Amino acid sequence: MERFILFTVNGFAFGAVYASVALALVIIYRSTRILNFAQGAQAVASAYVAWTVTDLTGSFWLGFAAALVSGLVLGALVQLTVFRTGEHMPHLNTVIIGIGLLILIEAVLGWLYSIEKTRSIEYAFSDRKMRIGDVPLVSQQDLFVVGSVLAVMAVLGYVMTRTPIGLQMRAAAFAPDTARLMGVKVPRMLTLGWALAGLTGAVAAMLVIPTSAELVPQVMQGVFVLGFTAAVVGGLDSPVGAVVGGLGVGLALSYTSGYLSADLLYPAALVLLIVVLLVKPQGLFSAVQARRV
Repeated sequence: MERFILFTVNGFAFGAVYASVALALVIIYRSTRILNFAQGAQAVASAYVAWTVTDLTGSFWLGFAAALVSGLVLGALVQLTVFRTGEHMPHLNTVIIGIGLLILIEAVLGWLYSIEKTRSIEYAFSDRKMRIGDVPLVSQQDLFVVGSVLAVMAVLGYVMTRTPIGLQMRAAAFAPDTARLMGVKVPRMLTLGWALAGLTGAVAAMLVIPTSAELVPQVMQGVFVLGFTAAVVGGLDSPVGAVVGGLGVGLALSYTSGYLSADLLYPAALVLLIVVLLVKPQGLFSAVQARRV
């Protein structure tokens, strides 16, 4: 029972991180039908900004805020430069653009920050498990991770469904021509969507990188793969599906690696991805067919 509780708590904590990555992918996909394969590299770039600010100021929270701001800015810049023309290209072209941008960002980070020097980002709170008797439950860091993702989802949900900006963003995504006739600045709304996705990715990086041994340019590659799996499982059109898919993937992989073997982490994710694609290709929470563009 103790192992089950431990694996469940770890599954929720890591699943929350996968949900953040999935949310970032869903925000962009809903707006432009583009899968940004450079999302993980952008998140790492924000983490390096956070490390730099923290190293200069000694404040984790100033670094965290800097990561969020840089995520917003970098997300907008990526859309305004390499991906703006790519929005009208075939899907394969945008995939290649994303992979190329991934390689470029990682190369630039490796050049600016020598990977020979060990760097790390500290936990925001204690990672020591609180116990009831001999049973470990959750740590303050676990609560911070899950709470951060739920807060991001709540804020994005409110913005998307309860504000004029959110209405304009949805109109720009699903009916851009009609939105233009009604005075919506469609390019601006798309840029805002990419900026929000960049911010969400930065949150994911700041939550998961403290669990890694080192801050290196490739640290988010595995997390991106699992976040992508979560997005597909939940449905690339569904923000709620992204969160539920992330938590579900986190739990499934935690049980698999805990009870069977840690070596089965990525094979288990692949099996889960294949099963969902065979049973319901649009994702478990996608109620409509994908738009044709």
